[in-house]
Amino acid sequence: MKKLILALILMVSFAGSAQTKSELQKHYEEFYRQMRLQGDINGVINALTHLNVLSPSKERMDTLAYIYANDNQHLQALNTIGIEKVETDSDLAVQVKAISLKALNQPKRALEQFEILYKRNPNAYLAYELADLKIQLGDNDGAMTNIEYGITNSKDDMKYAFYERQQPYEVPLKAAFLHLKALVQFNKDKDNIDAAVATIDEALAIDPNFNLASLSKQALLNRKQTAEEPKK
Repeated sequence: MKKLILALILMVSFAGSAQTKSELQKHYEEFYRQMRLQGDINGVINALTHLNVLSPSKERMDTLAYIYANDNQHLQALNTIGIEKVETDSDLAVQVKAISLKALNQPKRALEQFEILYKRNPNAYLAYELADLKIQLGDNDGAMTNIEYGITNSKDDMKYAFYERQQPYEVPLKAAFLHLKALVQFNKDKDNIDAAVATIDEALAIDPNFNLASLSKQALLNRKQTAEEPKK
């Protein structure tokens, strides 16, 4: 008799627990929808975190990581989905890893993720990211391959954003590629500064307000002037 009563108590307990979990999940699903409507990022993160605890989902984890990354919380994004190179990851997960690793100054790991994205969907924007990272890692030949692809496939309406000034600005993507090309030319032949400057002039002809290109040109001209000054 005691065993029967104990079994009944356990059954009621489990049923209550299941009902409570179901109710909680429904509550946080409604909470998530409401936070999205209100544009409350912290509320959305809170709701998705609770939902992933109640009912783990790879898709929801990827979404949560994306929201962290989009809010410049890159460490939290990577803590959510990891930093490993996983060929079967969703496009969203790979994108989050690539962007967050780049933002956290991990160019080698970021390059692995951008290469997965590029293999799945080659385009000029991804080619720019690959070229930029390869330059940082000293792979000038690999960077030039991506740059030539990017110059060929850049459309007039494609823009790339830069943030070295207090106020971010955009330039035509082709101009951004020409700036990278100049950097590679200089890296490969530091005695031929004129060639790199000529390529930067091509970029400035497309967009005279390309601040980073102007800064690079001035740095190259200063280096050339210093090299030409007679030694005392």
